[in-house]
Amino acid sequence: MKEISVDKIIDVVKNLCIQASCNLGEDVEELIRLGLDREESEFGQYCLSQILDNIALSRQENMAMCQDTGVAVVFVELGQDVHIVGGDLQAAINEGVRRGYEEGYLRKSVVQDPLFLRKNTGDNTPAVIHTEIVPGDRLKISVVPKGAGSENMGALKMLKPAEGIQGVKEFVLKTVREAGGNPCPPVIVGVGIGGTMEKATLLAKKALARKIGEPHPDPNYQALEEELLEKINRLGIGPQGLGGRITALAVHIEDYPTHIATLPVAVNLNCHAARHAEAIL
Repeated sequence: MKEISVDKIIDVVKNLCIQASCNLGEDVEELIRLGLDREESEFGQYCLSQILDNIALSRQENMAMCQDTGVAVVFVELGQDVHIVGGDLQAAINEGVRRGYEEGYLRKSVVQDPLFLRKNTGDNTPAVIHTEIVPGDRLKISVVPKGAGSENMGALKMLKPAEGIQGVKEFVLKTVREAGGNPCPPVIVGVGIGGTMEKATLLAKKALARKIGEPHPDPNYQALEEELLEKINRLGIGPQGLGGRITALAVHIEDYPTHIATLPVAVNLNCHAARHAEAIL
């Protein structure tokens, strides 16, 4: 059995937090650059140019590209032949987040009690951790910091199966239309279809961790992603919600088997600062 120490995990999570916030992935940057070429609105072009400048400056100065460095959402794929030594996995991840947000000068945004006291924990912990046990002896950690501006615009709907593909399309478009400029477009649209209520929302979030623009492997879902992207970019919301063609950079769909009597659909929007970084141990 492969042993991985918690010290190694702490160090990796710390670095991923800083990397994700200060060095936006080239996958996102490339789509923004392509969007600039296609944008027809003069003000939309200006917004996209400013975003690209911000990305470059953030990378050059190793500073967060957005003041809202979000809740640290962490996806873990834990190989069943891995043995964590020296402590427990969850504590190690939270310690890595704590150090990353402190050493990276990232804003701490987590409050302990969500309803009454709403006192800041001061170190951006606890992280929101999703763990999946998989075959093999690898530990994959993906850090996806998620800001509130886009998170607040997510939505879930339990469709009836008879509403079918058309119902899914209408719900996704309605969600993006009503979000308008609030999630700081151009956005990435994560869509979860199937499972149960909570599974659909998790799928929508997980869709945002995919390499941006990478299509679904099933041609039917891939075609739906392309159709939704085209229709979203006809809404006219545009960069930063100020009008234009480029409202979304990509639509990512994740799916899962579901009950014969239901069709859950969840939408999770990510702003243009679609931060994600991963490592495999």
